[in-house]
Amino acid sequence: MAQLKIKNSNSQIPIWCGMRRWLSRLLLLGAFVLLMVIGWGSLTPPSAVASIRQIEEAPGQMLYQSRHTLQDETGQSWQVVLFKRVKAGEAKDINLRLVGFPGVAEFAHPQPLKIMTNTGKVLQAEDLFADQSPGANVGEYNIKDVLSELPTSIGVTLSLPMKGDRTTSLSVPSVVILEWQTVATE
Repeated sequence: MAQLKIKNSNSQIPIWCGMRRWLSRLLLLGAFVLLMVIGWGSLTPPSAVASIRQIEEAPGQMLYQSRHTLQDETGQSWQVVLFKRVKAGEAKDINLRLVGFPGVAEFAHPQPLKIMTNTGKVLQAEDLFADQSPGANVGEYNIKDVLSELPTSIGVTLSLPMKGDRTTSLSVPSVVILEWQTVATE
């Protein structure tokens, strides 16, 4: 019977180990670069995206809306919708509708909405749900007359009149105010 002899070739082992080390470093570097690229997107702040909606409600009647979800000082979320209706090329009102969580928020009607600027100026908007509201958690205000007075370089604070002589504060960023003013001019 012939014996199979295996030659010990020590000269090829270091090459294979070196290639394996080189490949694992390359793989590690590739994984690191991939994680950096993926992670970079989460480190950069999100860009402000205008969310102005245009809806044709009827022939010759357009509805323009800006919708945002903002949090009050207690962390409760509020739906904030600025809208205007244009009929036959004319916009009568520009309204701001504020919707809180049912059972948590109860507006005091009829009370004006107070808007505070960073300079201490207090503007007021008329309560449109003085007679009847679709829900206790819904308030709507005509801000057409005060919208142009809102600063665009820094946000404002809305003081929402709540039942029980309470108020709730919502901070509105300047980018949202710019969007509202865009809706007003369209």
